Amino acid sequence: MNEPRILLAHGNGGRYMRELIDDIFARHLANPVLDTDADAVPLPDLTGDILVTTDGFTVQPLEFPGGDLGSLAVHGVVNDLAVAGAQPRYFTLSAIIEEGLEMALLDRLIASFAAAAKENGALVAAGDTKVVRHGEGGGLYLSVAGIGLRRAATELSMRRIAPGDAVLVSGPVGDHGIAVMLAREQFGLTGDLRSDSASVLPLCRTIWDMAGLKFMRDPTRGGLATVCHEIAHATGYRVVLQQTAIPVRDTVTAVCEMLGYDPYYLACEGRLVAVVAATEATEALARWRALPGGAAAAVIGRIESGKPGVILATELGGRRILGELEDDPLPRIC
Repeated sequence: MNEPRILLAHGNGGRYMRELIDDIFARHLANPVLDTDADAVPLPDLTGDILVTTDGFTVQPLEFPGGDLGSLAVHGVVNDLAVAGAQPRYFTLSAIIEEGLEMALLDRLIASFAAAAKENGALVAAGDTKVVRHGEGGGLYLSVAGIGLRRAATELSMRRIAPGDAVLVSGPVGDHGIAVMLAREQFGLTGDLRSDSASVLPLCRTIWDMAGLKFMRDPTRGGLATVCHEIAHATGYRVVLQQTAIPVRDTVTAVCEMLGYDPYYLACEGRLVAVVAATEATEALARWRALPGGAAAAVIGRIESGKPGVILATELGGRRILGELEDDPLPRIC
C-alpha cells in the first residue's frame, strides 16, 4: 500500500479497500481458527453460559501515555466481560476511519489492538471498515463486541449486596482521565502521568472463586463515585467511602485542585471496584495485592442501611455527600 493516508477510496469496496483490509487489518488480526473471509462465521467451542457485551471507543488523542485507542478498545470490552465473571473468547471489530488518517498511525493502533486481544486470549471473529470524509470523524472510532464464557463460581449481581459488605478498589483512581487530559495539553498543562489502561481480567480471575464476592464493576465514565451511585440506586442502601483509604496519586490530586475536578468522578480504564462480604474482604485484598495490577488495592468503604446515596467520610472527620455526576468534565475520554 503506497498511500501515506486514508483516502475515501479506501471505503468504496474496491481495490483500495481490499488492500487496506489485507495490509493492516488481516495482517494483524487474522487467526487460524475462524474463516474470516465469510460474511458470517460460526463460533466453535462455546459450551456453558455465554455473555455478550458491546462498546464504542472515541478517545482523543488516539495515542496517550500508557495506552492508545487500540489497546483501550480491547481492555474496555475485556473488562466488561471480566467483571461479569466471564473469560473473553471472541471479538467483533468495526472501524470508522476518517479520511486523512495516517496509515502508519492506523497500523500502530490495529497492531496494539491485536496484541492486547492475544494477551487476553481472544480472537477477532468478524470485522468491518468504513471511511468518512475529512472533518466528519475524530481520526478513528472503534466499535467492539465481546463474547465470553462465564467462569465465576457465584452470581455477580447488585441483588446480592447487603449492609455490612466491604467496598474495594484495585488501585489509584483518576489516572486515565488526567493522563488523557494532559496529553491534550489543555489549560497549558503537561505531565508524565500514565493512563491506568489495562485488563482487569487477572484481578477478576483471582477472586472469581470466592463465595463472598457479590459484585464487580470497572469505573470508567463517571469514575468511582458513579459506580457507587449505581449500587445505591439498585440496592436502596447507602455507600459510605473513607477519603483517607481511597488511593489517589499526588499528580491527580494536584491537577484536580488546580482545575476544580473531583478525582472520584474521573474515568479509570484499568481499575476494579468490588463489593465483598466483610468476612472475606481481607482475603480478597491479599489476592489483589499479590498481583502487579493490584499492589495499591484498598478497602475503601462499606455498605450501610439508610437513605440511598453516596457519602464521603472526610479526613477531617466530617461527612460529605457525593452527588450524581451531571456534566461531562472530560469528553472523548474512552
